[in-house]
Amino acid sequence: MKRRKFIKFGLAGAVLSAIEPANATSIVTAEFTGKSSGPIVISTWEHGLAANSAAWEVLSAGGKAIDAVEKGVRVTEADLTNRSVGIGGMPDRDGHVTLDACIMDDRSRCGAVGFLEGIDHPISVARAVMDKTQHVMLVGEGARKFALEQGFNKIKTPIPEVKKAYKKWRKENKDIFKRPTINHENHDTIGMLALDSHGNLSGACTTSGWAFKMHGRLGDSPIIGAGLFVDNEIGAACATGLGEAIIRIAGSHTVVELMRQGFSPTDACKEAVNRIIRKHEDLKDLQCCFLAIDKQGNVGGYSVYSGFNYALKSANKEGMINTPYDRGWD
Repeated sequence: MKRRKFIKFGLAGAVLSAIEPANATSIVTAEFTGKSSGPIVISTWEHGLAANSAAWEVLSAGGKAIDAVEKGVRVTEADLTNRSVGIGGMPDRDGHVTLDACIMDDRSRCGAVGFLEGIDHPISVARAVMDKTQHVMLVGEGARKFALEQGFNKIKTPIPEVKKAYKKWRKENKDIFKRPTINHENHDTIGMLALDSHGNLSGACTTSGWAFKMHGRLGDSPIIGAGLFVDNEIGAACATGLGEAIIRIAGSHTVVELMRQGFSPTDACKEAVNRIIRKHEDLKDLQCCFLAIDKQGNVGGYSVYSGFNYALKSANKEGMINTPYDRGWD
């Protein structure tokens, strides 16, 4: 699949347009400054546009950020055309679609599920872990049992068109450990961060993970501090890309701690990306990306390669943002 060509920004970025919702595929800016009172929501990749709209229904009515991010990413989880999140996700190398998710609120409460199979809306299962148990993470059969006890619906995966693609892959591919090319057309998660009108932050992250991964593999997405981290005193961050690299630097926690030290959201994301770069000799197709928002509603992002964008929605802005990056695709 050919990569799309993206507009390349310098580190400072450039405002191209402030758009109407009906023209939501336009670019807004490489960095956005919001208002401290909020609300504002940002999420990874173009599928974040629809997710943001659902989250905005909560935020614009004065609702809580935690409810907004859960409602928002559920839209992506239910999208049958999405091959990296939820019911339409691609399977692992053994043909199983396993789902991972985590959620975190302004009080540092958090919940996560990993290696969950056959249950819809893993983000809401993660929310139930947070709200109804003494634990943070449930995985595998234990997570599935808990979900069924809580009344969550069963789903049958992979869906027929995904199963067909899997059979074709198994027939044609021998190198099952080949690193994926992670770009706009092969993304692997939705991460969402929101600041509500009360000045509180929350975040959510959900994925079906690396297509054709080893059975049992977990990436960064269900791991608090890697795929997502929220500190209501400072800000919040989420990640997308090659999870193994993000885990190695506790990526989202690193971004938030850098903001605590005075880094802007963009600069904090940039430093986290640079740490990943310094720790890997082979950067071929190693795409990792971070998003961040601080308590004042300033947002930013940064990626290893070009091709990463995110969706933003506030009271007066809506659209896609191309982040600054370290290097272009070769």
